[in-house]
Amino acid sequence: MLEKRLSKNTIYTYKGVTALFLRYMQLKKAKEINALWIQRFNHDYVIVGDYSVSYQNQCINGIKKYIDFCSMDVDFELLERPQKPKKLPVVLTKEEIKTLLEVTHNIKHKTLLAILYSGGLRIGEALAMHITDVDSKRGLLFIRNAKGKKDRYTLLSIKILDLLRHYYKQYKPKKYLFEGQHGDRYSNASARAVFLRSIKRAEITKQGITLHTLRHSFATHLLESGTDIRYIQELLGHKSPNTTMIYTHVTESSLKKIKNPLDELY
Repeated sequence: MLEKRLSKNTIYTYKGVTALFLRYMQLKKAKEINALWIQRFNHDYVIVGDYSVSYQNQCINGIKKYIDFCSMDVDFELLERPQKPKKLPVVLTKEEIKTLLEVTHNIKHKTLLAILYSGGLRIGEALAMHITDVDSKRGLLFIRNAKGKKDRYTLLSIKILDLLRHYYKQYKPKKYLFEGQHGDRYSNASARAVFLRSIKRAEITKQGITLHTLRHSFATHLLESGTDIRYIQELLGHKSPNTTMIYTHVTESSLKKIKNPLDELY
């Protein structure tokens, strides 16, 4: 998996589920790995344990990697993969984003949240960003080695530049744009805690809000302002335009153009 350059998180997950599966096989005194035993493991561990659809697919992928590596003959077509539910993303309004930033008083925290929204970044992309990745002259942010092992550029708001400069003068990061106390990368857990505190202060009560909501909001607001969806796809780093198309279902401007049939009755 290292040779194939899979991410550390993926390797960690695949190793974990494969170890659990092999232990399961030992406990059941199974003589050989086949599709039926994988189905049984899937039921006894994933279904009974009430794990998510995503995790179930990760389990199958991890076991498949191990079986391929060992050159075993297992028919994976017999394994039914569950479809991930297609939920629409939760989106904050522009007013809610503005309030969120206004109630975030710590300049480091405010800069992090602002850059996540203004660039439509995944949290991992923001935390991996180097100081040199901020191109203030061109108004761009360079995202290195993002999902799919691709580099890309995204937008850097003009209004965020002053905030960035004040933050840099105060915190003086050495390598990463956002660093922890010991000069290492700022942690995901700290970023989540910052976000949740600000959401609470802003009195935003929508359900299912996460740091990724800022990325969803960025894409939706661009679409509502008339930006071509192909540009949004590039800015977000989506491989397929179908992934970006989900935002057409949550834009207010698109929905408001549809005349409600009840309105025509009066």
